[in-house]
Amino acid sequence: MAKIKKTVENAKVYISASFNNTLVTVTDELGGTLVWGSSGSSGFKGTRKSTPFAATTAVEKVLRKAKEEHGVKEIEIYVKGPGTGRDAALRAIRSSGVKISLIADVTPIPHNGPRPKKKRRV
Repeated sequence: MAKIKKTVENAKVYISASFNNTLVTVTDELGGTLVWGSSGSSGFKGTRKSTPFAATTAVEKVLRKAKEEHGVKEIEIYVKGPGTGRDAALRAIRSSGVKISLIADVTPIPHNGPRPKKKRRV
């Protein structure tokens, strides 16, 4: 079955920056994945995956593909996680030449979290 190429002007970019890797997913407005990539899929291995340079490379690769294959012109960015690739990824998107309509931080924050460990007895 042949792959159908969708033309999407407005897209959403989800950046998940962990301490070990940076994942980048470009979706249409309904949330269907168009293009995705990561520091690992960009050819980085081990500790180099978690660097800002690896995140920049991954974002550039994914956005280039999204522009060529799907005609993406305007994006909304959703950033999640505490990793080192967060700021580098945003800088790479800004320099890629697509119009940014929104930047949101969707990092989950616990509103009390799990039950603490029991008190230590010595």
